[in-house]
Order: sequence, then structure tokens, then C-alpha cells
Amino acid sequence: MARQTDARIRTIATAERLFRIQGYTATGLTQILEESGAPKGSFYFHFPRGKAQLAEEVIDRYIAARVAVLHDISAHTAGNALHFVQRLFDTFATEMVASDFQYGCLMQNLANELPALDSELTRRVAHGFVVSTEIIATHFVGCGFAPARANESAAAVVAALEGARTIARLERTPAVFTALAAISIHGWATTAAT
Repeated sequence: MARQTDARIRTIATAERLFRIQGYTATGLTQILEESGAPKGSFYFHFPRGKAQLAEEVIDRYIAARVAVLHDISAHTAGNALHFVQRLFDTFATEMVASDFQYGCLMQNLANELPALDSELTRRVAHGFVVSTEIIATHFVGCGFAPARANESAAAVVAALEGARTIARLERTPAVFTALAAISIHGWATTAAT
């Protein structure tokens, strides 16, 4: 039983890595099995609906990890919107550098392929963005933002983070994260001062 569990975990982790690097459509089941070392029979035991079911579990795992990171950053910057935004951009930049600029956002990669995805995968990806935005908006409300401003600011931050990942992958530098954090912080500081 332990081997099956190990094979399942390895398969999910391998699929997440490949989906983040090359996307869903470009990642074949054969590549996932070869790189994870999981036997084909074990794969269909754990994922009887095949690659789509695997992708559902990968998305759920990725969203859970992202939510945990956002909550952690929020907890360590309670009441401070500027520090919160700086930590968000720093954290995402650090992850990009650690992956040698290979890892995109799983949700963004899959969202770019929405016509090729089934409705359940599309729903899960959309849910991931909604949850991320809600966590950021909730933090902003805790910093004194009006709900409408918190929601708008959160949506802008999520969009900026996703765009920054794309640019950082192309340019192979985290400079865009620094630039966006500075612009965001300057804009909010200026607004608060007026």
C-alpha cells in the first residue's frame, strides 16, 4: 500500500512541475509516468479518469499551497497593506529565482489553455483565482480599506503577480516584481496621504 501512495504522490508532484513549466496540453501522460517513475497500472488505479482527474488533484494541491502562503504572509503583515504587498511580490520573485525562472503559475498556464480544458478543470482554475483574490482583499479590509477598494486592489495585485511571472520567465530576472511592488506601494502611500 505504501508504494501505491508514494507513486500517487510522485505522479501528482511530477504533473504539477510539468504543467507549470510546459502547460497541460504539451504534457503527455507518458512523460508524467516516465519522470515520476510510476507504473502505468498504478496510475490508472489512482486516477481511473486519466489525465483530467490527475489535473484536478494537481490544481487542488496547488491552490491549497498558494492559500497557505497567502495566509502566512497576511498573518505576518497584519494591519500593514504596504508590507503585505511587498512580501507578496518578494515571495513570488523568490520562487521564480529558485525555479531558475522555469515555473509559471499553474493556474495561469491552465487558464491560457481553457478552450482545451474540460469544464471541471476550468471551474477549479477559476476558483483558485477567486480564493486568492478574496484572501488579499480580506487582508486589505483589515488594513482599513473600504470593501470596494479592497476588492479592486486585490484584483490588481493578483493580475500584477501573474503578469510579473510571465515577464520574469521571459527576461530571466525578478526585476519586474520589484518594479510592480514599488509602483503599488507608492500609489497606495500617495492615496493615503491625500
